[in-house]
Amino acid sequence: MNLEAIPRFVERHFIFIAVVLSGVALIYPPSFTWIKPHIPLGLGVIMFGMGLTLDFEDFVEVFRKWRLVGYGIAMQYAVMPTLAVGISYLLGLPEEATIGMVVVGSCPGGTASNVIAYLARANVPLSVTLTLASTCLAPVLTPAIIYLLLEQQVAIDFWGMVRSVFWIVVFPLVDGLILRRLFRRWLEPFLRFFPSLSIMVIALLIACIIGLNQQTLLGFPILVFIAVILHNSLGLAVGYGFARMAKCSRRDARTLAIEVGMQNSGLGVALAVKFFGAATALPGALFSLWHNLSGVGLARRWSNSSD
Repeated sequence: MNLEAIPRFVERHFIFIAVVLSGVALIYPPSFTWIKPHIPLGLGVIMFGMGLTLDFEDFVEVFRKWRLVGYGIAMQYAVMPTLAVGISYLLGLPEEATIGMVVVGSCPGGTASNVIAYLARANVPLSVTLTLASTCLAPVLTPAIIYLLLEQQVAIDFWGMVRSVFWIVVFPLVDGLILRRLFRRWLEPFLRFFPSLSIMVIALLIACIIGLNQQTLLGFPILVFIAVILHNSLGLAVGYGFARMAKCSRRDARTLAIEVGMQNSGLGVALAVKFFGAATALPGALFSLWHNLSGVGLARRWSNSSD
C-alpha cells in the first residue's frame, strides 16, 4: 500500500475502524480510557487538520451568508430539543432517559461535525462557523432551554467555555489556516493526510467515551438506543429539509443537516452527570457513538452523489 492510499483507506473504512475500536473499549475499557485527560488536545488536533484544508477566503463567503448562519443556529437550538421531548414522549422513555435526551438535545454542535462536513463535500467553513457560534452561545442557550423544558437549573461556566472554545477550536483552526497560507508549497504533499488523521482521532475519542461508559452500555438499553437513532436521524432530515425549504443550495443544506443532527454529546454527558445523575448520561453516551457512525455513512453517500 503506497502512502497516498492511506487517507483513502481511512476515509472509506471509518465506520469499521470506529466500531472495532469501540468494541475493544467495551471489552477492555482501560485500552482507551487513558485518553480522557487528552480529549481537549484531540479536539484541537481535529480543528488544526480542518484549518489546513481551508483558506481565509473561504470564511469571507460565509460572512456574506450571515442570515444562513443565524438560521442554522436557530434550527440547532429549536429542532433538537423539540425532537428530544417528542421522541421521549412517543416511546414512553423513563424519566432519567428523557432528561438525558433533553440535555444532549440542548447542546451545541459537535466538533466532529466539521470532519463529517469535509467528508460529505459540504461547506466546511460554514460548518466551522456554525459550530463556533453555537458553542459560544451555549453557556446562555443550553441552560435556558433545559430550564424551559425540565424546570431544572444548570450552570455552565461562561468564561470557562469561552476559553475552551478558543484553545480547542479557534486557536488550532487559525494555526492551520496560517500555516497553509505561509507554507502551502512545502505542506502540499502532507495536506492530504490531515483529514484522515482527524478521522482517526475521532475514532479514538469515541472508543474512549465508550470505555468510560462501559457498565451503562452493557445493560443494552434498546429503547434508549432507538430513541437516540431517531433523534439523530430526524435531526439530520429536518435540518436538510428546512434548509432546502429556505432555498439553500444542496451543499449548504448538507452542512446545516450535519450541524443540526450532530451534537456536542461530550458536553451533554458532563451536564447530565453533574446535575441529574449518572443514569441520565446514557443518551449522551449512545449519541456520541451513533451520530459519528451515521454521519460518516451519510457523508459517504453524499460524497458519491453527482450533485
